[in-house]
Amino acid sequence: MGIFEKKKPQEAEETTSRPSLLERLSEINEQPIFTDHESDIQFQEEYEAKLREESLYKLREGLKKTKDGFVSKVELLINSFTKIDEDFFDELEETLILSDIGAETSADICDKLRAEVKRTGTTEPADVKQMLKNIISEILTGGNGLKLDTKPSVIMVIGVNGAGKTTTIGKMSALFKNSGKKVVVAAADTFRAAAIDQLNVWTDRAGVDIVKHTEGSDPAAVVFDAISAAKARGADVVLCDTAGRLHNKKNLMEELKKIARVINRELPEASIETLLVLDATTGQNAVNQARLFNETAEITGIVLTKLDGTAKGGIIIPIKNELGLPVKLVGVGEKIDDLQPFIPEDYVNALFE
Repeated sequence: MGIFEKKKPQEAEETTSRPSLLERLSEINEQPIFTDHESDIQFQEEYEAKLREESLYKLREGLKKTKDGFVSKVELLINSFTKIDEDFFDELEETLILSDIGAETSADICDKLRAEVKRTGTTEPADVKQMLKNIISEILTGGNGLKLDTKPSVIMVIGVNGAGKTTTIGKMSALFKNSGKKVVVAAADTFRAAAIDQLNVWTDRAGVDIVKHTEGSDPAAVVFDAISAAKARGADVVLCDTAGRLHNKKNLMEELKKIARVINRELPEASIETLLVLDATTGQNAVNQARLFNETAEITGIVLTKLDGTAKGGIIIPIKNELGLPVKLVGVGEKIDDLQPFIPEDYVNALFE
């Protein structure tokens, strides 16, 4: 009998007390929740609230180094000034640049802050903190959700080796499966010897299907077989790994174009996301990588990994501001469930509160 099947009358009479939330969470064992009566709707709300609480906790913990390295400097600056003048804005801009926000975005933020200070007539530096929060939140908001409107939808994952691309696909597989989606992974990075084996380990952990060929095979052929498998198995999402190299952009571009042709031919109406995986610890280099990849592929969003291991988590801001690429997912730890959707409001609150 499923977790939320209604009990027969005699079974209900034998039950003396309702299991605790913790007991029922253990009983679910990370399976998606489906409810069919009022008490289970209440439990589902409690369960989702617990997940939300845990997600926010992980984000706050993951951003501790960024908060100390970025926001603490800004707060120190604000507290050292008694009035808002050009010296204040010059110091703030320099602080932002030194915090990996980049020269262009730092100047943009200060310009917006000047305009807001003038509009409101604010004279107290202490009031600037909330304005800064609002400006950063506004920059980051827009296009953050994954578009998975069709069955199956396709997510093509690109990025340099070492950024956490294969690990991200494994974590993404688990994220989707735990939300009730059926996933097929295409091991289309046939260039790197260990990539297929590594991805196989992650898909086993996540409990999802993988389609793979031998090393050196045609990546587009792997994607074709994965799409065929997804259709046959009624999958919701096809996740495609790709080779992580930038030293020869022409080869990479041709490979991605060939994969895209296969996807468009086999699934002409499918929702397609092209996600670039970036390592947060590389700071401004992540922006440079995003710029180069954006010249090669039509990127729809960013996955930022290793956010918990760096003070450079503010790199999210220039990526969106300068390139118009929304962050869709962030990695806040090494465990399989440490990849979470990026919510700008949560990010800003975690930094400033």
